[in-house]
Amino acid sequence: MGTDFFENIKRIHFVGIGGVSMSGIAEILHTRGFIIQGSDRSPGSITEHLKSIGVTVFEGHNENNITNSIDLIVYTVAVKNDNPELAAGRSKNIQIVDRAFILGEIMKGYRYPICVSGIHGKTTTTSMMSQVLLDGGYDPTISVGGFFKSINGNFRVGSNDFFVNESCEYFDSFLKFYPYIGIILNIEEDHLDYFKDLNQIEDSFNKFVKLVNKNGAIVISNNIKNLNKILQGATAKIITFGNEGADYSYDNLEYNDFGYSSFDILNNGRYLCHVELSVPGFHNVLNALAVFASSEYLGVPTATALIGIKNFAGTNRRFQLKGHFNGAAIIDDYAHHPTEIKSTINGIKNIKYNKLFVVFQPHTYTRTKLLFDDFVTAFDGVDTIIVTDIYAAREVDSKEIHSKDLVKALENRGLHAIYIDNFDSCAKFLCNICSPNDLLITMGAGDVYKVGDKLLLEDLSTLSTGF
Repeated sequence: MGTDFFENIKRIHFVGIGGVSMSGIAEILHTRGFIIQGSDRSPGSITEHLKSIGVTVFEGHNENNITNSIDLIVYTVAVKNDNPELAAGRSKNIQIVDRAFILGEIMKGYRYPICVSGIHGKTTTTSMMSQVLLDGGYDPTISVGGFFKSINGNFRVGSNDFFVNESCEYFDSFLKFYPYIGIILNIEEDHLDYFKDLNQIEDSFNKFVKLVNKNGAIVISNNIKNLNKILQGATAKIITFGNEGADYSYDNLEYNDFGYSSFDILNNGRYLCHVELSVPGFHNVLNALAVFASSEYLGVPTATALIGIKNFAGTNRRFQLKGHFNGAAIIDDYAHHPTEIKSTINGIKNIKYNKLFVVFQPHTYTRTKLLFDDFVTAFDGVDTIIVTDIYAAREVDSKEIHSKDLVKALENRGLHAIYIDNFDSCAKFLCNICSPNDLLITMGAGDVYKVGDKLLLEDLSTLSTGF
């Protein structure tokens, strides 16, 4: 594995092995010859796949799953400290590490780990970078936070050269990684249930850049505030992308009727090449620049990079066209931060449509409360905004914020906003107002996509009775 950490380890147990990243890590270690087992409360297609390749999977968490033959236990931050398997591991003095740590140790075995970080756009950029390496025949290992069609999932086990990894700042997880290329797309306030403020977030990213291999590169947006603070102490080569003045910038930007862009890439102000995208929105112009700059540093031929960028058609839940209902396009989007919402709405200005409807599911009470004013200004241009109940995720309702508060503030701003507490009623309401050439976007990081699925998959007679 290229690291001394694994020297005396043979059997590894994963607590929550059915998770997207956990299952991928388990599969990598399985292919490397380790004996892998794990448990999960919600077995499904992922655990069935693991079983099919020879991994032992237990349903539910039980102390009896932890035997003396286990050398290492891996868990995620979602697992509580009183988990019976963790408790059993501690009682047996078995080494216990979290998911990010083990992923970092695995990275040490690769020549070129590419860590894609930032508050927004990580999944899309990780996938776009992966598409370039896949199309170039580089056989990358890939770990991405969304369903990526080109690998039919979230994880791909490749050779020991390239490892493209979506690297999240939450809980400082990315500080346990060892990047050769460290991409930083943007830095803003988020995850304020963990970080105290923006200053602490910037400090975390500063620690991240110091982890980048001195022979590698930090590929960073020149639009980031306090750029000098973020880069202080960095030893790797610094490559900027973004607006005029960046090492890699754009010119002659155009959009087609689908909202896909084409533009010239400039290197230090000089024309380098012309690129076409197959995903909409200006934010993807910046994502593509980050990918191209990284590809150049890795020695990927320009023509190969351009083909991969053009072939990239997006990932699930990132402005994903799900189908049509009553002639209206139903799109699902993962946007759950005000900046992401604005990017999505601005991105469709280049698409021809009649009316725009958004079903928004706020994600976590903390984010909704602390970024409330930014959410209120994020939906300008939407004809009707339906706000559903807040998706709690890892949190408990503190009763300090409610979706109705957001609806009232949006109405005060002059927007047409309504509160609907359940997805069936959302679907019934939309069933009566969606018309040909309208756009309906289900938006949020929770399960709001189910609204669109109801319109597309259920018996419409159950939805046409009105709201």
